Amino acid sequence: MEGVLQKLINYKKTVIFMDKLREMQLLLAKIPKRKVSTYGLLAKKLKIHPRYAGKLLSRNTDGIKYPCFKIICSDGSLGGFTSKHGLKDKIKRLKADGIEIKNNKIDLKKYCYYF
Repeated sequence: MEGVLQKLINYKKTVIFMDKLREMQLLLAKIPKRKVSTYGLLAKKLKIHPRYAGKLLSRNTDGIKYPCFKIICSDGSLGGFTSKHGLKDKIKRLKADGIEIKNNKIDLKKYCYYF
């Protein structure tokens, strides 16, 4: 019986994770060109912890349609990025999107998008 209960718990966790992942992707798709948002703002909108938001972002399957590279730290620093070339890819994508980066930071007063 214990194995069945554990499988049910794991299934429920997976369903919740997938629901939050889909909700996150829909939010990412709303971020306009030349704008970024933060882990904290994303997490607040999703009603989750910012680190959990980071975990969800690392599971994003389509970085073009759902631009996870546009999520940065609340102090304007770039945070992490899960890709073959990591942070270099994030910087390249942000610059291609028209985001100005100075001293590895982004001016949130100029570029922040609030969900």
